[in-house]
Amino acid sequence: MKILVTGAAGFIGFHTSQQLLDRGDTVVGLDNFNDYYDVAHKEARAAILDDYDSFRMVRIDLADRYSMEDLFAKEGFDKVIHLAAQAGVRYSIENPHSYIDSNIIGTLHILEGCRHHKVEHLTYASSSSVYGANTTMPFSIHQNVDHPLALYGATKKANELMAHTYSNLYDLPTTGLRFFTVYGPWGRPDMALFMFTRNILEGKSIDVFNYGNHKRDFTYIDDIVEGVIRTSDHTAKPNEDWNPAHPDPGTSRAPYRIYNIGNQQPVELMDYIGAIEESIGKKAEMNLLPLQPGDVPDTWADTSDLATDVGYQPNTPIKEGVKNFVDWYLDFYKVDLKQSA
Repeated sequence: MKILVTGAAGFIGFHTSQQLLDRGDTVVGLDNFNDYYDVAHKEARAAILDDYDSFRMVRIDLADRYSMEDLFAKEGFDKVIHLAAQAGVRYSIENPHSYIDSNIIGTLHILEGCRHHKVEHLTYASSSSVYGANTTMPFSIHQNVDHPLALYGATKKANELMAHTYSNLYDLPTTGLRFFTVYGPWGRPDMALFMFTRNILEGKSIDVFNYGNHKRDFTYIDDIVEGVIRTSDHTAKPNEDWNPAHPDPGTSRAPYRIYNIGNQQPVELMDYIGAIEESIGKKAEMNLLPLQPGDVPDTWADTSDLATDVGYQPNTPIKEGVKNFVDWYLDFYKVDLKQSA
């Protein structure tokens, strides 16, 4: 199987590419290596993938229409896993144009490539951010998601709508995956786990928003990757029972599916911080701050459709996942806990 993985030097894309390669697939990774966070972090991930004979990295910007058209024409992909995006809720408030270039225009180029070159199945990253102002818990794919709180969530909702039109017009099977707060080894330096770990080790305070009154459905990276690959292998099919008089947002009469991928176990932010403190053996000094614009207090995924259709449900305990990250961080940055105590 020849698979295009976009965002292959990113957090989820790197782990997904590695898992596909380990099982024997041929992977073409795409990444533009932008400087949203330390490029050296992306280069280090890419160097690991480059050791595989069946991997090749192409450095292309998704928004470059002609390079994308050329890539699809030359490669003949069987499937596409589209994980590249401009990430970050808060950054979308500061730099909205980059989200349109990457998440909207870039995704259009992916859809066009899949359409014209008969890709068997497009699996793409959506986000729990699409739930926006919804407060009914747990979040279900069968709820309407029409009230995003930041542009990032709006672009992810737009991706789902764009995918549906291609499924409907061109019979292109598409599956969108709403990820819930992904964490683990090789995580992004701008994410809370990374920043909290670094600051605690360095004896610096950490910023804790909403005064710590957050619950998040933290989902370990290995669980996300397993869900991505299983879903990619499970090509989307039409829902034969779909009723246009009472339309189900999560399915369609077209070959289109949406799934949540979350741990189904919301964790208090203070307990998350406690797991980091336990793994490091050091207490955090906290700056308690109000809720940030565009952020939501709580998330909780209903993954019953994923379990029913794909046969998978994330299950990594938070303490285990956090310890794995801290162990990776200490090794990658050569930190001696005795010296940082």
